[in-house]
Amino acid sequence: MSEPRVMFVIPGAGEGSSMIFARRQAEALRAQGLEVLEFFLRSRTSLVSVAREMHRFRREARGFQPDVVHAHYGTVTAMFAALGAGAIPLVITYRGSDLNPCPGSPKARRAIAHLLSQLAALRAARIVCVSRHLRARLWWRRGRATILPSGVDAAVFAPGERGAARRRLGWDEGTPAVLFNRGLDPRIKRMDLAAAAIGVARRAAPGLHWEVLDGATAPGMVPVLMSAADCLLVTSDFEGSPTVVQEALASNLPIVSVEVGDVAERLEGVRHTCIVARDAERLGAALAEMVARPRRSDGRRKLGEFSSASIAGRLREIYRELR
Repeated sequence: MSEPRVMFVIPGAGEGSSMIFARRQAEALRAQGLEVLEFFLRSRTSLVSVAREMHRFRREARGFQPDVVHAHYGTVTAMFAALGAGAIPLVITYRGSDLNPCPGSPKARRAIAHLLSQLAALRAARIVCVSRHLRARLWWRRGRATILPSGVDAAVFAPGERGAARRRLGWDEGTPAVLFNRGLDPRIKRMDLAAAAIGVARRAAPGLHWEVLDGATAPGMVPVLMSAADCLLVTSDFEGSPTVVQEALASNLPIVSVEVGDVAERLEGVRHTCIVARDAERLGAALAEMVARPRRSDGRRKLGEFSSASIAGRLREIYRELR
């Protein structure tokens, strides 16, 4: 029997680091023999632009003839896929802010976006949530929801030689360094709390380097940064399943994090990682202790939980069931 043909619906233009985890998931599925077409929903700002995108989507779907349509986000993206898929089975992956609160976002806009996420779930044949915490936020169809992290490419994110990575970046060998992902919105990632924690840590380590990832960071540089850094810091108030944590685990990078999303589950039993109260003094003290001497975690041994190959295999089974 031939493999299912799957059409991904991904918000954004498909460039840089935007939704790169969804694009990498498509590659992992292709590696397992599936044919995957990525449709990038480039404009979601007005009814006119969405109508134009719908025309383009239906034209591409007619040519590709997918067995399954898979929306890789809630809100407008999920509703767009729900309306465009017609009789084709629909899978929706919810990733975090599509169901979680979004600090700083206008209240009315946030309410509409979350309502679209919930309504789209009624149309889905199967639902994927990246954490149990996120599944609990669904109003309906929780019984159709499977828990699957986004997945990390074990070949891309792997332990690297710290000295070589630092020479490539121009970092001093003896300076401790902390990595932080502020994403596209520093309010969601609580960059204010991270900055305060770094300030506390610098009392014990005055030269501490703080490297901040943002939406403009080249994806190819992230594995190098993880090899060069001494610790990853996570301070978000809300998350689904932060991919950066899985990438750090695959790279054996120590982690200091607040309890958020599925991080506690991911870090369970991993050396040189810790969950700390959402407090700058405690986070800073934990960071200072973690970077006092360079060392690596053993997070890579948990790859079976979140490697892109294992996640792709489970998605493949979902698609086969729906065919």
